[in-house]
Amino acid sequence: MNMREVFICDAVRTPIGKYAGALSSIRTDDLAAIPLRALVERNPNIDWLKIDDVIMGCANQAGEDNRNVARMSLLLAGFSESISGVTVNRLCGSGMDAIGIAARAIKSGEAELIIAGGVESMSRAPFVMGKSTEAFSRNPEIFDTTIGWRFINKAFKKKFGTDSMMETAENIAAEYKISREDQDKFAQLSQEKTANAQKHGFFEDEIVNVSIPIPKGEPLIFSKDEHPKLSSLEKLATLTPIVSESGTVTAGNSSGINDGAAALIIASEDAIKKYNLKPKVKILGMQTVGVSPRLMGMGPVPATQLLLNRLGLTLSEIDIIELNEAFAVQSLGCLRGLGLADNDPRVNPLGGAIAIGHPLGMSGARIVISAAYQLQRTNTKKALCTMCIGVGQGISIVLEKVG
Repeated sequence: MNMREVFICDAVRTPIGKYAGALSSIRTDDLAAIPLRALVERNPNIDWLKIDDVIMGCANQAGEDNRNVARMSLLLAGFSESISGVTVNRLCGSGMDAIGIAARAIKSGEAELIIAGGVESMSRAPFVMGKSTEAFSRNPEIFDTTIGWRFINKAFKKKFGTDSMMETAENIAAEYKISREDQDKFAQLSQEKTANAQKHGFFEDEIVNVSIPIPKGEPLIFSKDEHPKLSSLEKLATLTPIVSESGTVTAGNSSGINDGAAALIIASEDAIKKYNLKPKVKILGMQTVGVSPRLMGMGPVPATQLLLNRLGLTLSEIDIIELNEAFAVQSLGCLRGLGLADNDPRVNPLGGAIAIGHPLGMSGARIVISAAYQLQRTNTKKALCTMCIGVGQGISIVLEKVG
């Protein structure tokens, strides 16, 4: 059977909020509804009763994002009760995986039109408490679900370890001998590129404004990513390492704890013709892999290699590389693992998660959206989007400009 071609026809996201920032007052399900509603408003030609599915990535799902946030958010956005929704969890790769799942359904002929995306409100992630294992226990376990491990399996810990995300980054620094200086340089460059992109309005096409209610006042219109913080190398060098005094990973060369939501229209060629849509890019394929949990940040290397090999492409044919910057050291490890220079101009031309932020379940959708708009705006043809994933995985997608 010949696989059908699949396209991204529209894509929007909220601005990314910093922890306890502008978006922290908005419930996660309401946050996810914002880009869904925007897609409806932007695409009046679509018969919205004909959407095959809504697929949203979300990494936490312990609070207001429980009970299938995709289904709840589509109903809150005004979609018909007849439209189905599913929430997928591949941790940091959730939003990208949602896009890949949608593309595969359309390629196989089982769907024509799907909305895919992702959401995360790390500000509103709850504390959770396990049930007591004995009567009258006075030792309750309480975990912060914002990020990282909870309810650890002792057998898993013994065999694989349960290093925190910051510890996995330090493992890469030690394993691949990546210096603090190189990490800070990479982080500072990310901030510079994002500052330049904001100055020139390069994010405006992809961002939908968010109206935030203010008690006894006019709503606040939130329209710009608020996490970026441009600092000098000298300032970055003064920051204290997170894991240990001798470590290299700091708040300045790591991604943020953030809030945001994104959604994309994924369509077949028949749906494009039927609803008079304009395709932006073609999705050529997606690949996921597993790697050692203690070196989870290296996942993009084999994911990219396998995907490019399957598609018959090489990195020299890729014009834009959107690599999610979980940590500067992880990004540098991947670039060097792929044989790329630390400052390859194709990598994150508008900056990355160190500057823009990293709302876990949304980030994969964000970098795909960014790549799609960059392909539209520039004289480029193909883009690679790739990211590492907690517990040791990697994910990659390749896009191609239409026309």
